[in-house]
Amino acid sequence: MALFNDLGDHVRMRITTDDGVELAVVVKGEGPCLLLVHGFGGAKEDFADHLDALAQTNRVATFDHRGHGESDKPDSLDSYSLERLRLDTIAVADALGFDTFVLLGHSLGGMVTRRIATDYPSRVTAHIFMDTSHGPIPGVDPSLLDLGATIAIDEGKDALKAALDALGSPLDNPAFDRLIAERPGFQEYVDKKWTDLSHIMWAALARAIAFQEDDLDVLRGLACPVLVIVGELDKPFRAPSATIADAVADSRLAVIEAAGHSPQFENPEEWYVAMAKFLAEVAA
Repeated sequence: MALFNDLGDHVRMRITTDDGVELAVVVKGEGPCLLLVHGFGGAKEDFADHLDALAQTNRVATFDHRGHGESDKPDSLDSYSLERLRLDTIAVADALGFDTFVLLGHSLGGMVTRRIATDYPSRVTAHIFMDTSHGPIPGVDPSLLDLGATIAIDEGKDALKAALDALGSPLDNPAFDRLIAERPGFQEYVDKKWTDLSHIMWAALARAIAFQEDDLDVLRGLACPVLVIVGELDKPFRAPSATIADAVADSRLAVIEAAGHSPQFENPEEWYVAMAKFLAEVAA
């Protein structure tokens, strides 16, 4: 199992977007292209455990969103939006020469990527939605995300962290708690991701998530094969995941047992089996 900050012999690079922001990218392997897009507050290392295995049959890449990890962190709210992250994702694909590719979006990543598949139908050969939604997240109060954004902007990241800790997360679940308790270094990894993110990014994207459009009708038009993955214990995203799977004609739903919002960590074996089966199917 890879260390969280160990991406092995993957090629590391930085690509520059059209507004001058540099994004940290890793890529490895040969074969059909696979682009992995992490979630809100995540990092490219969220997929580190599986990159070597995926690279056995694919040219696989992942990157840090702006405001996250090793990528640049602009200090303007206007530098962050779902549309801006869509443009960044396409910029990464272009820089890597991914003319066509399978696209995975985790959580926020799925909110970013769901329109890429419809806007670039000739490029996205298949789409994997992972613990994400087609619109605003059920059970998450937009006013609380808006309040968090205000705290982040006016009082800074430490005050935001205190507020979030006091409220608790709707994503907390027994699988995540077990991971913290049983996997050495995982809490330190979670803490590092928080240290590395921009509070300006958090504020802008929290509001973008809270007040996003519902794209279910857009997703009904997807013509490519779709896999929807969701953790059994990921309560906020179970219903939206099932709805996406029902809406897309060529889709299949994989509910990962004993997993929450990050099934690639919480039940890695079952997550990888679902991924490998789908990738083999769409490559055939």
